[in-house]
Amino acid sequence: MLVKVFGSAVFGVEATTITVEVNTEKGIGYHLVGLPDSAIKESSFRIAAALKNNSYQFPGKKIIVNMAPADLRKEGSAYDLTIAVGILAASSQITSKEIENYIIMGELSLDGTLQPIKGALSIAIKAKEEGFKGVIIPIQNVKEAAIVEDLDVYGVSNVTEVIEFFEGKGNLEPTRIDTTEEFSKTLNFPEHDFADVKGQEGIKRCMEIAAAGGHNIILIGPPGSGKTMLAKRLPSILPPMTMREALETTKIHSVAGKTKDVGLMAQRPFRSPHHTASSVSLVGGGSYPQPGEISLAHNGVLFLDELPEFKREVLEVMRQPLEDREVTISRAKFTITYPSSFMLVASMNPSPGGYFNDPNAPVSSTPQEMQRYLSKISGPLLDRIDIHIEVTPVPFEKLTETRKAESSVAIRERVTKARQIQSQRFENFEHIHYNAQMSSKLIREFCVLDEVSLKLLKTAMERLNLSARAYDRILKVSRTIADLENSQSIQSHHIAEAIQYRSLDREGWLG
Repeated sequence: MLVKVFGSAVFGVEATTITVEVNTEKGIGYHLVGLPDSAIKESSFRIAAALKNNSYQFPGKKIIVNMAPADLRKEGSAYDLTIAVGILAASSQITSKEIENYIIMGELSLDGTLQPIKGALSIAIKAKEEGFKGVIIPIQNVKEAAIVEDLDVYGVSNVTEVIEFFEGKGNLEPTRIDTTEEFSKTLNFPEHDFADVKGQEGIKRCMEIAAAGGHNIILIGPPGSGKTMLAKRLPSILPPMTMREALETTKIHSVAGKTKDVGLMAQRPFRSPHHTASSVSLVGGGSYPQPGEISLAHNGVLFLDELPEFKREVLEVMRQPLEDREVTISRAKFTITYPSSFMLVASMNPSPGGYFNDPNAPVSSTPQEMQRYLSKISGPLLDRIDIHIEVTPVPFEKLTETRKAESSVAIRERVTKARQIQSQRFENFEHIHYNAQMSSKLIREFCVLDEVSLKLLKTAMERLNLSARAYDRILKVSRTIADLENSQSIQSHHIAEAIQYRSLDREGWLG
């Protein structure tokens, strides 16, 4: 007897429907075709044990399972439940005709319980697009899949529940999620608040500008000056995510298997990989490509602490994603693109010893050691970082102040207003939402300078020997500073402030 059941494969952040055809006939043998990987080939053992332990039979016949399209590589154990239901239907242990109306996915344990899968949100979105009535998935994934409206999402914990559902014996009900309520769970009072930071007013100003325009930033300072503490608080002043951003972020984390028992991700992600991270873990890839840290930080913050300690080749692979805001992974038979629109926040010591330019500390590094240390970061990578700022240790008088500093909520209000100005400015431009995303053409259109500002910028370019890309960065940052002041045009003091935020371009830093 031939039956068809449906599963789903996730490539990148998008799903593709997989038709699983199961045919039983006289004979002996189990044949699985359609480019399955080792995990799928092993599924027969898990399925046989799960069915037997739940009082069902693995038929003693010749079983042929075809996974179509047959030229598409399938991987993972999430097809266990799909194949199991197909075998039960082909052997007449399930007689329901409703099977073809559902996408069925889940990994089986030997006792028949279901383990969570990856990409449940993408699978649910695809199921709705293709007109399926609903999806049946492990209960751990039901919250994220139920975000998709007008689709019946059933969360199951055991294979018996699935069988009883199709036989009309169970009382399984679809999960309903109020997406608006889920989205409204954004915290107004974040865990890490700028109100707890003593002093560092100039650095807070830089962080506010970076957040307002979506600019990349690098913090340079000795150990203990507060670089990591400040970086952790940056997400608290970013504007709340839009529904579109929340869905994009949830899809990526779902594909990576990081949304178990989580619905819509309403908080901007903050990713902080260790400096021993490989290029694959940072940008994504592998035999079966998975999103890397830069994609998991999409719509959020990627924090690289001790930037020069990262391998140079690891940092260099970030150059293209920083510019294009997406990363493309190519294989012989397919190409996958992951979004990677994130704010890069990096930190570094000014020297190997950490105390260069500190008048209160002895010089512990020779000029040669300094040059070797700083040369780990290439000029092209630094050019892609809009704001370079020095962080100095907080004096004792500031540390002992009892007065509370300005809260993240108050700063975020100003940042959000500036972002609203930018949204209106770029409303006719697809994929452009804030100043850091402006192309050279848009910079010429929206960053027009008067004669005084132009002369000031020319002088800075000549004295600091800045690159053309640094010129663009200064204009973008000055546009953001003007937006924070609700100024229609860029003034000379906006340019002057933006020039100050190119510390690593000055003579004495990089030679």
